[in-house]
Amino acid sequence: MKKLLATLLLASALAAPGVQAQLMPTEPLDGIVAVLDEDVILKSQLDRAVAAVEYQYRSNPQQLPPRDVLQRQVLDRLILLKLQVGRADQTGVKMSDAEVDQTIQQIARQNNLDTAQLRQAVQQQGLSWEGFRNNVREETVVQRLRQRVVQSRVQVSDTEIELLLKNGGIQRGQVHLGHIQITLPDGATADQIHEAQAKAEDVVRQINEGMDFTAAAIRYSDAQNALEGGDLGWRGFDEIPPAFVEASESLQPGQTSAPIRGPNGFHIIRVVEKREAAQQFVTEFHARHILVKATEVVSADEARAKVDALRARAVAGEDFGKLAREGSEDGPTANIGGDMGWFQKNAYGTSVAQVIDTLADNEISQPFQTDIGWHLLQRLGTRTQDRTADAERDQARQTLGARKADEEYENFLRQVRSEAYIEIRLPGGDRGTGSSAGG
Repeated sequence: MKKLLATLLLASALAAPGVQAQLMPTEPLDGIVAVLDEDVILKSQLDRAVAAVEYQYRSNPQQLPPRDVLQRQVLDRLILLKLQVGRADQTGVKMSDAEVDQTIQQIARQNNLDTAQLRQAVQQQGLSWEGFRNNVREETVVQRLRQRVVQSRVQVSDTEIELLLKNGGIQRGQVHLGHIQITLPDGATADQIHEAQAKAEDVVRQINEGMDFTAAAIRYSDAQNALEGGDLGWRGFDEIPPAFVEASESLQPGQTSAPIRGPNGFHIIRVVEKREAAQQFVTEFHARHILVKATEVVSADEARAKVDALRARAVAGEDFGKLAREGSEDGPTANIGGDMGWFQKNAYGTSVAQVIDTLADNEISQPFQTDIGWHLLQRLGTRTQDRTADAERDQARQTLGARKADEEYENFLRQVRSEAYIEIRLPGGDRGTGSSAGG
């Protein structure tokens, strides 16, 4: 979450033109640096965004590329953000002011701040609080758009999971990677491929001669996370392309790969750290349960009184299962003597988890209340189970889903760019449509 805060601070200048106009000095005419569909990006927006990046790297300015290169990188990022926000708006993906407030409060808490302190931190960087709020909204809307696109396009079948497990396709463990991408245009010519490869090889040479990888990513990478230094964070080995896995297996932490050819260009990865996965053991509980519901007819006090009476009979020696069949109103368990089977602690919510953790085997709890009524719980036993196989199956599902999600959303972004009219008005910028947004 701290990394998210840094990203939001860095990008908070990417706000609507009306917001940015309040941040920039008054000018006779604010130039246009890009036109996309019916929207525009103003020079003041781009200047503010570039200034935010420069402020973020003020202690290491040597990591930044020349200003004209940085301008184009920031503009590409701003274009892609606006295209996604526009598509989200067209498809009804929105975020209310109340949801923005809740998200900002969560960001503040995760960074050990209150909202007032977060606002002060934003303003100390010379940024607009309204711009920051707008960026929180846009970043969250883009996340929701991605979730909607992925959910509509990505499905993982049991057959695919079985095949992945059968073929030994699950590799346990995680790797922390840095990433640089040198993108090729669709339908790249042999000359363009040769030029991109030569550029990637030159980047690797500079890194091997001492250039900081983060600085190289900021300067040369075409990936969406270039301005964050190409940091991919921790990823499972099955969440990264097979070519990355193969390269990372032969690298030690701190080492950088040779250029890796991929479908959309050349990639350079750096292994920051590796960690092995251990067997996964979980504690499970076996319990029985009685519920008396509070309704419009039965008050909470009356439900409590009934539960008290049932507990007194159980403590006096009556069978808990018989009492559950007689008095419990929990449909799934009442007819089987309140038996909840074996379950992990949080399977039935925090109230049950808190109570069952305090009980000894065969002990009956005191009555406790939830939003549906009053409860009794009898803990029957505990056991430790090896859930490594289940975890591997879950990992296989997540791996296949993540692979498909990345591919499908990249295809979606390519489609969005190709359908958009984009005209770059920076000096030396492309003029035209579609792929001029980069990536």
